[in-house]
Amino acid sequence: MTKNMAIYKGSADYIVSDDLRNSVNIAIALGKPLLIKGEPGTGKTVLAQSIADALTKELIIWNIKSTTKAQEGLYVYDTVQRLYDSQFGEHDVANIKQYIKLGKLGEAFQAEQQVVLLIDEIDKADLEFPNDLLWELDQMTFYIPETKETISAKTRPIVIITSNAEKELPDAFLRRCIFHYIAFPEPDAMEKIIRVHHPQVEKKLLEQAMDTFYMLRNIPNMQKKPSTSELIDWLQALVVGGISPNKIKQELPFLGVLLKKNEDLDNLLNQVYNRSQSKAQPRMGGSYYR
Repeated sequence: MTKNMAIYKGSADYIVSDDLRNSVNIAIALGKPLLIKGEPGTGKTVLAQSIADALTKELIIWNIKSTTKAQEGLYVYDTVQRLYDSQFGEHDVANIKQYIKLGKLGEAFQAEQQVVLLIDEIDKADLEFPNDLLWELDQMTFYIPETKETISAKTRPIVIITSNAEKELPDAFLRRCIFHYIAFPEPDAMEKIIRVHHPQVEKKLLEQAMDTFYMLRNIPNMQKKPSTSELIDWLQALVVGGISPNKIKQELPFLGVLLKKNEDLDNLLNQVYNRSQSKAQPRMGGSYYR
């Protein structure tokens, strides 16, 4: 690490492992994008906000959709507005530059101070999307042919890229990234995360809720396992609802906060039924269970 380089140590509202903290700092030191993978709810997107907060830098977010093209992140040429102005407006349409709008990557390049750029869920776009950004992310520059202008990064942004592993990313793209997989938190780490969001939660309530949460995650063939964010919401629902810790495992209250698919609810019911018909069975969260 260089002497004057910003060092990420985590932030007050984000619990970071040693491995993840090291990956962030190596990516910053080498000036390479950090590619983060992990199942939904493991804090991939929130990491970028934590880095920005900890290093007091602006965060620029580029949310990727299935229709997103790499060009949109660089700049957009508003030909429709130029045509309209040529017919009805009073603008000098010969000045093409006024119709060029920088995208999120372009904004990051033009920032006077170093920013954190989040390219969120890159695997949602088509297969060519990562390849189309190879040069720009590697060289930190791109060319606008309409204005014959080259845009180069004033300061190299800290680039965080998230992926839910819905598609395989090209090898050429992967070679240019630092990679880190965020594993789902073990109970000890999960308790620390929960305490950040619910510092006053009763210990027994937390223990019973976490035991039930991990039990649900371990049920075979779950289509959508409950995530960290859903556990945080569920704990809040339990507190607001005044649920006794002793009733959590027996009744599974507010189950719809954790399980979002009918198939998973049916799967849970079958597991409970098969386990024992003689034991008291959970009531499946009252009105939250269909």
